[in-house]
Amino acid sequence: MDLSLVAFFLGLGMLAALATGIWVGVALFGVALVAMMTLVSAPTGPVLATTVWGAANSWDLTALPMFIWMGEILFRSRLSEDMFAGLSPWMRNLPGRLLHVNILGCGIFAAVSGSSAATTATIGKMSLPELKRRGYDEAMAIGTLAGSGTLGLLIPPSIILIVYGAATEQSISRLFMAGVLPGAMLCVLFMGYVVLWSMLNRSRMPEAEAPVPFFERVKATRRLVPVIGLIAGVIGSIYAGLAAPTEAAAIGVLLALILSFFSGTLTRQNFTDALLGATRTSCMIAFILAGAAFLTVAMGYTGIPRELAGWIGSLGLSPLQLLAALTVFFVVLGCFLDGISVVVLTTSVILPMVEQAGLDLIWFGIYLVLVVEMSQITPPVGFNLFVLQGMTGHNIFRVARMALPFFLLMVLAVALIVAFPQIALWLPENMLSN
Repeated sequence: MDLSLVAFFLGLGMLAALATGIWVGVALFGVALVAMMTLVSAPTGPVLATTVWGAANSWDLTALPMFIWMGEILFRSRLSEDMFAGLSPWMRNLPGRLLHVNILGCGIFAAVSGSSAATTATIGKMSLPELKRRGYDEAMAIGTLAGSGTLGLLIPPSIILIVYGAATEQSISRLFMAGVLPGAMLCVLFMGYVVLWSMLNRSRMPEAEAPVPFFERVKATRRLVPVIGLIAGVIGSIYAGLAAPTEAAAIGVLLALILSFFSGTLTRQNFTDALLGATRTSCMIAFILAGAAFLTVAMGYTGIPRELAGWIGSLGLSPLQLLAALTVFFVVLGCFLDGISVVVLTTSVILPMVEQAGLDLIWFGIYLVLVVEMSQITPPVGFNLFVLQGMTGHNIFRVARMALPFFLLMVLAVALIVAFPQIALWLPENMLSN
């Protein structure tokens, strides 16, 4: 049978399996088993066993459950309250005022969480009621939170960057460093839009509040010291070369426990809930990764990725044309799958094309995460939309409409890193020697 037909039917089988609502990992294993048993002469059982063991036995992945646990601990702390109290006095004089707290709060929490959903939920449960009470435009408040919540995927320590690094055998330290400037750029784009919007829509902004004296602002900033110390301990230890990502993750858990203890939120119940939540999420990701690894090997035996890469190469697409096609592909795929599933499902097929186009794999990882961020606020399966739907009670498509300007800003961010790759590559090239 022609390999293009084989690829079509396998892809159709995958979509059909996912449409039934079964777990992504089960769908991956199922399609891989069908391919191995019907198209390949290699023994299925031994290949399955060695592949799953190889996928699980990865040192890079040991950082994953620790960073997830750290985020779960902080999710149950008073971190969002402290950040709101520490940031809001400084934002009152900016156009847009406290709307900027959503953006900066998400940026800061992203640097200690690594999860988009956790970032959105943690900041949102504090900021949305407060912004509503003060008379801020609801659509803008929800839109800023939806867009800024996606920063949890990009700003290190990013769970999805760990998954990408393990799948492509790229340095996680370099990926973390490459995500810093694009993450900061997104924050600037979001804040710039809020400034412009507030100046053009003064009637939709609440009355200005009394300015806070400088020394009162400095005093309030002290509430940011714990989280800044946590960021410095985790990310600083990686960038300074003092710890590998796995070791830094352990440091992060310890610091999160200390922070939670001194804030009075480290109860037996919170500790148990955080540990169980981290275990469930880690097992889900590990199951998806194992299924994706087996599917990758099965596809390798069939020769489909090689043929597909050769077909793409025969089209003579320029790198820009390839990236444009991939952007549309990833956004559409992200409408139906979560970000981690998108990465592990597509890496084995996409990577040969990316390498053939001469694209840097560290840069491509940041590009991929940016595009996956866009899919977090696109219906029907945008995870951030689900979180905000649960918090606000609004229809998911209404929330998506509120988030649309920030989706377009992410499109602009993708265009900027394509036009200026050094936005992502400058730090890893100049700050890390190996």
